[in-house]
Amino acid sequence: MNFFEDIGVGQRREIGSFTFTVEAIKKFAAKFDPQRFHLSEEEGRNSLFGGLAASGWHVGSACMKLLIADSQRRAGEATARGEEVAVWGPSPGFRELRWIKPVLAGDTISFASEVEALRTSASRPEWGILEARNSGTNQRGELVFSLLAIAFVPRRNKSI
Repeated sequence: MNFFEDIGVGQRREIGSFTFTVEAIKKFAAKFDPQRFHLSEEEGRNSLFGGLAASGWHVGSACMKLLIADSQRRAGEATARGEEVAVWGPSPGFRELRWIKPVLAGDTISFASEVEALRTSASRPEWGILEARNSGTNQRGELVFSLLAIAFVPRRNKSI
């Protein structure tokens, strides 16, 4: 992972893709969002979605899984090169969560993250605060998911 000083506004990374199968949609919905249009193809077809729809929480969870996997991969590569790896802090939350279009069974969503803002923490100057737009686009190029994520990122020079 990068230190705060190594990150720039506009920096974008593709983090991977996820295909939402009938089985995965139903399994996630049964555990976490048991609404009829997430559990039954017929109910999905008869809903506003027009087909079995993945829960928005499922879409967000897939994005998070891919973010973590990408971060771990990048940290492993940096370690192999002998570079110091920044250990990011927790996230204080997110804003602007939008489920823009339904994600239907068979859709493959490609996720990306783009830095929108950076600032030094006023109360903890050894940390920076990053705001990144995490988004998902389906195989037709349509934006289906978006949120503004916030994260604490360590500064390289902790004595600032």
